[in-house]
Amino acid sequence: MSDEPDYEAGEHFIAELHIDDESLPITSVEMQHERRVAIFDLIEGNQFKPLDSVSGPYMVRLSLEEGRRLQFDVSTTLGVPRAQIGLSVVPFRRIIKDYFMICESYHNAIRTATSAQIEAIDMGRRGLHNEGSRLLSDSLRNQADLSFDTSRRLFTLICSLHRQNR
Repeated sequence: MSDEPDYEAGEHFIAELHIDDESLPITSVEMQHERRVAIFDLIEGNQFKPLDSVSGPYMVRLSLEEGRRLQFDVSTTLGVPRAQIGLSVVPFRRIIKDYFMICESYHNAIRTATSAQIEAIDMGRRGLHNEGSRLLSDSLRNQADLSFDTSRRLFTLICSLHRQNR
């Protein structure tokens, strides 16, 4: 038996995701592009169902409150409210910091390291990404069902929301 949620007729997915620009710090064009790519990847393939929702697909408005709390306002694409999901980002801070550090190491290694060294760093990067994805799934388990791939894509988006200009 799979740990993946059982979705009926494929109607439980995020069809639109909007980020509240007011809750985000001003970032570079590159960071804005990174967020758009993360949103595109999520929309392209996801399975998401607020626990008490009878139908989707969903439109999600995501905001970051005081840099410490993610707020998911979920409605159907027709505007019918389905859920408000709040999530503290405090438990993710260490993983996000470590993930950014290893991503930087990976990008630096591409220029000078051997392929074996690059592969080892990439395995560590994927491991941290999986750890963050599992933490996200666990944090949302009492509020929404989502596939592991969806959790991975949401974790990528959460990381992109916290990425600082350099």
